[in-house]
Amino acid sequence: MTRTQGFSGPAESGSARNPALITEAQQSVEDQHKARVRKYMFIMSFRIPALVLAAVSYSMWTNPWIAMAIVGVSIPLPWMAVLIANDRPPRTRSEVSRYDGRHVESTQIEARAHRVIDASED
Repeated sequence: MTRTQGFSGPAESGSARNPALITEAQQSVEDQHKARVRKYMFIMSFRIPALVLAAVSYSMWTNPWIAMAIVGVSIPLPWMAVLIANDRPPRTRSEVSRYDGRHVESTQIEARAHRVIDASED
């Protein structure tokens, strides 16, 4: 039986069960998708109970304002669920910031002096 050596060091009896931890690696696309679906489903799971609660509150108190308030709170839930679920993972401190806050002066026209032709001079 031969032992092989890889990135995580020499192969031992328990190395197959304990893979090397890569701390710099980002979350896989599949894991990010699963997390987004879980967020979306969690937020949207409040929609149907809110509508049922509105119907129950109307039948108990016969006050349409309470029922409409509950329905009104549930209206933006799909919009909020989509925005929150499609948000990117938070930035880490090691990520490069593309905008460093400095204003770069860029001129659209050349900076050198140009000869002006004045038609009024003869």
